[in-house]
Amino acid sequence: MTTFYAADDGTRLALRLHGEGELLLCLPGGPADPRYLGDLGGLSGGRRLVLPDLRGTGRSPVPEDPARYRCDRLVDDVEALRRHLGRDRVDLLAHSAGANIAVQYAARHPSRVGRLVLVAPGTRAVGIDVDGAERRALARRRADEPWFPAAYAALDAITRGTGTDWEAIAPFLYGRGRWDDSARSHHTDGAPDNPRAVAAFGADGAFTPAATRAALAGLPSPVLLLAGALDLNSPPRPTADCAALFPDARLVVQEGAGHYPWLDDAGRFRETVEGFLSGRP
Repeated sequence: MTTFYAADDGTRLALRLHGEGELLLCLPGGPADPRYLGDLGGLSGGRRLVLPDLRGTGRSPVPEDPARYRCDRLVDDVEALRRHLGRDRVDLLAHSAGANIAVQYAARHPSRVGRLVLVAPGTRAVGIDVDGAERRALARRRADEPWFPAAYAALDAITRGTGTDWEAIAPFLYGRGRWDDSARSHHTDGAPDNPRAVAAFGADGAFTPAATRAALAGLPSPVLLLAGALDLNSPPRPTADCAALFPDARLVVQEGAGHYPWLDDAGRFRETVEGFLSGRP
């Protein structure tokens, strides 16, 4: 079901509701239409997923001011959505680039976060980088897969600054043995279709890593960070470094998974996230 809520500047932003149970606010990466999240491996069976369309994506309008695309400004939209939902605190899940919004939201509004789940998180907001050598080393673990030679050649060129064939490296985003017609379709659905939103997301002023890290050091909320063992976009090492920034964090590395662990092993992903959200050890 699609509905709308009012942002602080009066813009009507879209959101989708899926499933039943306690609310779980889910921030997509990209910025892209959140349809690629699906039901997050069946989480909608026990949770009511709240999936906002970020500005200029899905059914949300394109802003007149491009600065509204900036990550730090999108935090304001999350807070407006929390108020719209009528909750003093919300459990929050974020994937990929959406984690940059989530951690800034937690830094700015710590009392409003119940439990925080960061799936294959982007780490720009906290100043954690991934270099090309690390990505190439992780990629070489896939050398036995049939698509590897072409994909690795493209990755090698991109990470050395001599190539731009991002489509060629798409197989690396999915788990071992997962690059099939279903994955290709998912990749198409999840591709950002608003280049201005992508470019402005991390524009000057969008991130203040030192201040964000300092605020997260006092965050009272429990945090789950879930990394795919084979994820070149958000490898386990920087995800572990991010986990170390929180006083109450749990790191889980899902074996065989890429950037979309709920697709690679839905049962394991669901068990991990549901257990965390319910407070099970």
